[in-house]
Amino acid sequence: MQIRPVRLIVLPLSYSWSEKGTSTKTATSCGDVQESTSCVPQYVDEQGAYAFLIRHYLRGDNLVNHWEQFLAPYKQAIDELKIKLKGMRGQFEQEHIHSPIEFVTGRVKPIASILDKAQQKNIPLDKIEYEMQDIAGLRMMCQFVDDIETVVKLLRKRNDFRIVEERNYISNKKPSGYRSYHVVIEYPVQTINGEKKILAEIQIRTLAMNFWATIEHSLNYKYKGQFPEEINKRLQGAAEAAFRLDEEMSQIKEEIQEAQVYFTKNKEAVKKLDKRTE
Repeated sequence: MQIRPVRLIVLPLSYSWSEKGTSTKTATSCGDVQESTSCVPQYVDEQGAYAFLIRHYLRGDNLVNHWEQFLAPYKQAIDELKIKLKGMRGQFEQEHIHSPIEFVTGRVKPIASILDKAQQKNIPLDKIEYEMQDIAGLRMMCQFVDDIETVVKLLRKRNDFRIVEERNYISNKKPSGYRSYHVVIEYPVQTINGEKKILAEIQIRTLAMNFWATIEHSLNYKYKGQFPEEINKRLQGAAEAAFRLDEEMSQIKEEIQEAQVYFTKNKEAVKKLDKRTE
């Protein structure tokens, strides 16, 4: 796979690049690497990327500070969106009706993972804020498959962000067995320097889908995406088993929800009783 030279704008430092069969060449701050179809950055995996970052940090370079400035709007977006999306769940609870949202999590992609993905996807570093959609990532967990469609409809109605793209990996699962619904949004972050629009990815999935995806993601780090045939077969089998579990739970959805309402009412009654006896 050919990797095009990368313009070093996002990371304004000196970087060493190696070409196959030649000596190491250096690109200075905000400069271009010489034209070469085989020019490959030294940080080609996460372990190397972490070492790269630590080395420059110990040297006193401003690399870490630069990344903190770049990622600050993404961190702010995650904090704000988590509050807003969790608030949706709270509104369902206040109405005493079933919430399609079980819980919400969010994270900003680690720097090493950004570098690794940029190298894998051949994304120039000065284009990552436009071409890498999951630097800011959120997950909305649902109890039932039907809840996912409800959540997506709720997101489409919001006017505090703009939906850029939707990818349905539930109806169209990935070859690995991965299932989830992805919504890419453009979210306006208010900063002291004005509005900054950033991309964020919201993944909506059931608890069973999330369990499988978490295990697959962990194994992917070990095997770098090249799973042994036996592991691959078991993962695909597990993905189908997780989906069958979701389907079975959907068949008794009403009974489950009635039980949850009964449990919640009893829990609230016990709390009131405890307060009276204090």
